[in-house]
Amino acid sequence: MVKLEEVPDEELHASQPGPTKDDEEDWDTDDESEVSDVEDDDPEDETLLDRIVALKDIIPPTYRKSLSDATSTGYTWGARAASFSGSALWVISTSALLLGVPWALAFSEEQQVQEMEREMRMQQNAQGLLTQGAPGGAAPAL
Repeated sequence: MVKLEEVPDEELHASQPGPTKDDEEDWDTDDESEVSDVEDDDPEDETLLDRIVALKDIIPPTYRKSLSDATSTGYTWGARAASFSGSALWVISTSALLLGVPWALAFSEEQQVQEMEREMRMQQNAQGLLTQGAPGGAAPAL
């Protein structure tokens, strides 16, 4: 069988440091309190991030959770939209370069050929007019 013995704690019954009844009259109860001194609050030391973090306590946790979820969802959708639009822009631009540049070169070459044919026709017409207008039907020397 176990026998329990109570050991007295000497610290429990020792006198505690602190104010006594006589010291209560000496307490400083001025109007100037260190805790509620407005002049000590310097807003220049507080950053914008500190102020935003302090606002966290104002918003209820359930609303904070829903706000966080909505922000996360919006960021995810935005990132996916940016990725998709970047890929689409890449496909469109490379397709335009691969198909558009050769077509533009062929089109400009075709226009040059048509312009040369037009100039040749104009020269032939001019020569025909000169040969018709010359006396004796002789062609003028060039």
